[in-house]
Amino acid sequence: MDGQLLPVLLLLLLLLLGNSGPGGWGHGPESPSEELPEEEVPREDGILALSRHTLGLALREHPALLVEFYAPWCGHCKALAPEYSKAAALLAEKSIPATLAKVDGPAEPELTEEFGVTSYPTLKFFHDGNRTHPEEYTGPREAEAITEWLRRRVGPSATLLKDEAGVQVLAGTQDVVVIGFFQDLQDKDAATFLALAQDALDMTFGLTDQPQLFQKFNLTKDTVVLLKKFDEGRADFPVDKELGLDPGDLSRFLVTHSMHLVTEFNSQTSSRIFAARILNHLLLFVNQSLAAHRELLADFREAAPPFRGQVLFVVVDVAGDNDHVLQYFGLKAEAAPTLRLVNIETTKKYAPTDEEPITAAAVTAFCHTVLNGQVKPYLLSQEVPSDWDQRPVKTLVSKNFEQVAFDETKNVFVKFYAPWCTHCKEMAPAWEALAEKYKEHEDIIIAELDATANELEGLPVHGFPTLKYFPAGPGRKVIEYKSTRDLETLSKFLDNGGELPVEPTEKPVTPFPESPANATVGSKEEL
Repeated sequence: MDGQLLPVLLLLLLLLLGNSGPGGWGHGPESPSEELPEEEVPREDGILALSRHTLGLALREHPALLVEFYAPWCGHCKALAPEYSKAAALLAEKSIPATLAKVDGPAEPELTEEFGVTSYPTLKFFHDGNRTHPEEYTGPREAEAITEWLRRRVGPSATLLKDEAGVQVLAGTQDVVVIGFFQDLQDKDAATFLALAQDALDMTFGLTDQPQLFQKFNLTKDTVVLLKKFDEGRADFPVDKELGLDPGDLSRFLVTHSMHLVTEFNSQTSSRIFAARILNHLLLFVNQSLAAHRELLADFREAAPPFRGQVLFVVVDVAGDNDHVLQYFGLKAEAAPTLRLVNIETTKKYAPTDEEPITAAAVTAFCHTVLNGQVKPYLLSQEVPSDWDQRPVKTLVSKNFEQVAFDETKNVFVKFYAPWCTHCKEMAPAWEALAEKYKEHEDIIIAELDATANELEGLPVHGFPTLKYFPAGPGRKVIEYKSTRDLETLSKFLDNGGELPVEPTEKPVTPFPESPANATVGSKEEL
């Protein structure tokens, strides 16, 4: 009997030892099932500085938490920093129950991997402690916009309107006010409206179900009404009873009708012009200091209404700070007054085929000829420099590009650049060194082309710098280079016939590169 009890007693002894603390086989402090003591979350300029140890605590304590994942070396993060701090102050000042936080991405690789952070800065919004489905912030990186974005998430995104006085107060606050008239504020269409209002930060929203307001606005069905202090003053978007309120259609309607029929191009309006999602832009170049030029604006405006939503009418003052716009269209200030139309998706540019005076009828006719495909686009080109092939880096323009790039006996590597592009300037030494390295190779040409002054049919350039490789042989093959822009990697690409050799690589942990959306990769300005 004693022999049978001995193993049992030994087992009990082992179990007791295992639960006796750090020395046993039980759960000691290194065990993942035992939580580490919670740290106090430090603040910097009103912003929580989080780590993998404190994120959980922050999520529990702050039901509305916006977290910036940043890198200390990231220029865009440095630019955001003062705006982010200002936003934290605004949230406190306006008593908005939301908190800002930040995470040093390279120092916290576990968090960047958990939340799929691939570029800096990345901002993610955590609501009610939900760690698995944060919402990404994609709005403007400005304090007021960040504050308003959060306000519309922790509170109503639209003001509930009970009477005409409330409408008048709301309409008096902004140039553009959007009011949703819904007979049932609990239905799906009202929810769609409120969801859209969360992100349309440049507009003020109201909501009502009051019959007297329906009557005041002469409405008999659910409708979204845009009120504005310019142009027509009002635009209506009736809700389709069968299909319901489509957020995409409503968004396009709001963007289209919140724009002035004619917008003057300047540093304040440029971002809104390109955010309008209207692909065709008609530009009237005038010298606003000349009375004769100012008189043309009335005819230009008269022609605009039928093209709303299809063509955006823009005035460019050649006497203002708009030299870059003139350069983009290959114009001199002396060419004003003149018209140009550009499709910002294809970057194709059009000019009137005659020199008739600019009248409402002439503007209308020009728009129709372009939209109906009755006029061909024009391409910018500089003259071929006499010394274009005298340096290791050859100079290409539109007029000599075809014969050089598609020479079947040569492998041609071309850098498409913009003179003002910072990234182009940064890579210039590597490009010069590459040309110097291969200058004795008769079958290799290293070249560059100023894509702001030279355009190529069928070969659009949307960002700077863009590198394209044109291998020797028939077929007019084009290979875009998308790797790092250093001499060693560029050389490997050339030596391997236009592709990088496959090399075993370990998965990088940090740092992440700045993405094109976050880094100024030389995104091509459309104007």
